[in-house]
Amino acid sequence: MDMRFSIFFITLLFLFGFSRCNQNSAELVNQSINSSKWINQSNKNLTDIIVTDVFSPPQTSRIYAYTNLASYEASRPNDIVFNSLSERLNGFESIPKNKYKIDPTVAGITAFTYVGKNLVYDSVAFINTQDAILNKLYNIVSNNNLFKASQEYGELIGKIILKRSQSDGYLERTAYSGFIVDENDLGKWKPTPPAYIDALEPHWSKLLPFAIDSSNQFKPSENTIFSINKNSTFYKEAVQVYNKVNNLTDEQKQIAMFWDCNPNQSNNFGHLMYNDQQISPAGHWIHITCQVAEQKKLSNTEASYVLAKVGITLADSFIISWDEKYRSNLIRPETYINKYIDAEWKPILETPPFPEHTSAHSVASRGASLILTNLFGDNFAFIDSTEIPFGLPVRKYKSFKQASDEAAISRLLGGIHYKPAVEAGKKQGEDLGNFIINKLDDGINFKTANSIISELN
Repeated sequence: MDMRFSIFFITLLFLFGFSRCNQNSAELVNQSINSSKWINQSNKNLTDIIVTDVFSPPQTSRIYAYTNLASYEASRPNDIVFNSLSERLNGFESIPKNKYKIDPTVAGITAFTYVGKNLVYDSVAFINTQDAILNKLYNIVSNNNLFKASQEYGELIGKIILKRSQSDGYLERTAYSGFIVDENDLGKWKPTPPAYIDALEPHWSKLLPFAIDSSNQFKPSENTIFSINKNSTFYKEAVQVYNKVNNLTDEQKQIAMFWDCNPNQSNNFGHLMYNDQQISPAGHWIHITCQVAEQKKLSNTEASYVLAKVGITLADSFIISWDEKYRSNLIRPETYINKYIDAEWKPILETPPFPEHTSAHSVASRGASLILTNLFGDNFAFIDSTEIPFGLPVRKYKSFKQASDEAAISRLLGGIHYKPAVEAGKKQGEDLGNFIINKLDDGINFKTANSIISELN
C-alpha cells in the first residue's frame, strides 16, 4: 500500500511540475488555431511575392530566414520547451517576455507579416494576403483584447528581428565595386547564354551570417586545376558533363527539371526574349518543410521552430557557397564545352549568372536535409509537391538525404555544374548543417510524437 501511494504521489508531483513548466503555453495555445496551416500559408503567400518580385537565390534565402525566425520568436511559449533561437545567433537583440496573455499563432503571423512586408518589393500584395489570414484568426479568437495584445507583441518582435536585417551588410553590398570579368584568363567565369547577365551578387559573402562565425568557416576543397589539355582531369570533367546531358534518361531529365529552381529563367522565341519566374532553391526546401509540418500535424509554434532552423541554414549556405564562388571564380561547363568541345551544345537547364564552384543548390539542400533529419529522423518518407504550381508532378522520397542527393546531382544532369562542385557542395552543406544542429540544439525533435504541444497538454 505504501509503495503504491509513493508511486502515485511521485506521479502527481511529476505531472504537476510538468504542467507548471508548460502552464503558460497551455494557457496561450488555442487548439482550434494552433495549426501549422497558418505559417504554411504565410510562406506560400511570401513565395508568391518573391517569385513575382524576381529575387535572386541568395536574396530569397535571407527573406525566408528573417520572416520565419520572427514568427518563431513571437509565437514560442514562455516555457522551458521552446527557447530563443535569435539570442544564439549573430547580431540580434534579446527577445522581451510578453507581458500580457497572447495567442501565439496571432503573434507569430503578425511578426512574419511585419518582417516580410519590409523585405519584399510588392508589400501591398503581401499585406493583402496576410490580412486575409489575420482576419480569419480574429474570427476564431473572438476576443478583441487578446487579439490586439497578440498583434502588438508580434509587431514588437518583428521590429527586433527586422532591425538586424538593416545592419547585416545587405544595404551596403551595392556600394562595393562591381565584378570585373577577367577576359584574359581562360579558366575564369564569363557571362553565359542566352541572356549573358552580369555576375550576380559578387559581394554576398560580406553579409553577416546567422549562425556561423564567418563566410569562409567551411571553405571547401579547391576546384580541379583548369586545363584545355584533352588528357587533363579538368577536360575529362567537362566531357563527363557533355556526355551526361547528351545521354539522359527520361527519369534523369525529370530530376533535372524538378530541381531547376531558377527564379528567373530566360527564354528565346525568335528575336524575342522573355523570362519565366520560378521558385528558388531556398523556397523549395522551405515548402518541403511546410509539407512535413502538415504531415506531422505540428502546431504553429512547432512548425515555426522547424522553419526558422531550416531558414537559418539556407541563408548561411548561400553565404558560404558565394564566398567560394567568387574566390575560385571558375568557368562554367557551358562556356568551356562550347569553346573546346562542341560549339552547338546546350545544357538542359539555363546556366545561372555566377561562377561555378561550389554548387550552391548542393550546399543548401544538404544543409537543410540534415536539419530536417535531425528533427524528424533518418527514414522520413514524404511526397514533394512543391513544383506543382510550376507544371511539374510530385516526387516521392524515402528520406531527406535522398532528396538532397537528388537535388545535388540534378546540377550535373542539367549540365550546369562539374561533378566536383556537386560533391564539394554537399560536403560544405554537411559541415554547415552539423554545426547549426550542435549550436542550436534544444533537445527537441519530432521523431516519435506528432506534436510536442499536443503531447504536453
